[in-house]
Amino acid sequence: MSPKKTAISVALGAALMSASGCMTAYKNSIGANTLQVYNRVYVTDFNTAWQAVLDAMKSIRLDVTNREGGFLQSRWMDNTKEKNFADGDGSTAPYMRAQYRFKVTVAKGVYNRVKAVKITVQREQFVQRDALDDLHAMPSDSIEENTLLYRIGRIINVKTRLAKLEEYNTKLEIQKATAGSSAAPSTDVPAPPAEEGDLSAPEMPADSGASAAPPPPESDGGPAPTDPNDSNFIPEPPPGG
Repeated sequence: MSPKKTAISVALGAALMSASGCMTAYKNSIGANTLQVYNRVYVTDFNTAWQAVLDAMKSIRLDVTNREGGFLQSRWMDNTKEKNFADGDGSTAPYMRAQYRFKVTVAKGVYNRVKAVKITVQREQFVQRDALDDLHAMPSDSIEENTLLYRIGRIINVKTRLAKLEEYNTKLEIQKATAGSSAAPSTDVPAPPAEEGDLSAPEMPADSGASAAPPPPESDGGPAPTDPNDSNFIPEPPPGG
């Protein structure tokens, strides 16, 4: 490649990087939300999903808990040491300050004609290099958001399993009481609920073009097959809307 073409390529690359940086700065200046959000649809009721979120975040101090609005927000938590350990490579100055918090929303709706709940997790991470630098947002690697969503899904599975076992035991006690009061004992005993196993669905690439199959109504308690565009989830309108 000639020196002239090399110079042109370098200039174009620098211009593109400058434009990207200017766009991010512009979004921040007008108050636009440049942070990423991660969500998943669970085939369960709102009460089970809300309690599962509280259980999954019980080790985190919450600043806002609005059940009617389906919104939780944690307090700001300092992770300066963790960020310096994870991001430090010796070539850049360590962070003077780093803090993060979680925002979680729980929305009722319908997924393929089945009642479902959509849980959205956002992790805000802000860092500051020195006293002359302002706190600015950092993009997330999605690990903690997806870990929290997985934990919520497992808790929903356990709660659903326990509810089905309790319902089964209640029916069994009723059958025994009815059989004990009759002349001939009844042999119509309900079967115990089957093991559901891990109902977590694997993530589907956003550009795969595949459509998620609708979950059967009896799969209550597990996350719905991943829909990258959330096209099958219909949110419930707000009260009075």
